[in-house]
Amino acid sequence: KFNGSVIMTIPGIEYINGRMILSEHGDNTGSPPSNLLALAGLVPSVYHSCNYQVQHSRMSKRGSRVLRYVLINAVRNVVKNNATFGAYYDTKRVEDRIHYNTLGHCTCKHVRVIWKTLTDV
Repeated sequence: KFNGSVIMTIPGIEYINGRMILSEHGDNTGSPPSNLLALAGLVPSVYHSCNYQVQHSRMSKRGSRVLRYVLINAVRNVVKNNATFGAYYDTKRVEDRIHYNTLGHCTCKHVRVIWKTLTDV
């Protein structure tokens, strides 16, 4: 199933990363990319009470830490080697975001690319 998979055409995805993403994600091509982000624990946690809502939130980290690790490491390679992701990273850094926050934003963008590539097969 994996040999010749379309996931290998995505920038930043290598053999081991591709296998780990497919094994953790499975064949959930019908679900939206937000489900893959939630599965990896890359969605913001929500804290609110009655009328109070927090202004800044952190990643929930509720999900597969293996998938989160693979996606963030893949996006590190993409930011270094892909001009589009490098420019996106730079624009987020100009907004005074720290490195890991910026990697989280780039990972969300990369997951949407992965989802689109897997669903267009």
